[in-house]
Amino acid sequence: MILDPPSLQPLSAAEIQHGSNGIRVLIADDHHGVLDRVIEVIEQHFAVVGTATDGKMLVEAALRLQPDIIVSDVVMPGFSGLDAARVLRERECAAKFIFLSVYERGEFVRACFSEGGLGYVTKARIATDLIVAIKEVISGRQFVSPSVQNL
Repeated sequence: MILDPPSLQPLSAAEIQHGSNGIRVLIADDHHGVLDRVIEVIEQHFAVVGTATDGKMLVEAALRLQPDIIVSDVVMPGFSGLDAARVLRERECAAKFIFLSVYERGEFVRACFSEGGLGYVTKARIATDLIVAIKEVISGRQFVSPSVQNL
């Protein structure tokens, strides 16, 4: 289920505890099909607290919802996921970033990690890598999809 921006609301304690281990995830991608796929993969393990379709909406939602993890597309129109990560880091947002991208090249990973990202999952590997990435990042470790070349 994709939440429209006005309906983004923090989940209740009961909703967070149901099948989520208390980990709250905010998702950002400008393609609704990708949002739906990411939600489908994540919601069995963690609480999806909201979605955003651009970087500015992501910043607003992250500051309001205080997620533990942000899963964001790297490239979105206008204000990118990298821009959002930079702003949120400056505002001392505690959420840990995992970036999604179609690009399987090391320079993209380096750019994401330089903006505070701890995880990088290629969109082709969402089903196999995203839950592992969240578990690694929430434990303080980095994760990069194994298909990424030239690190």
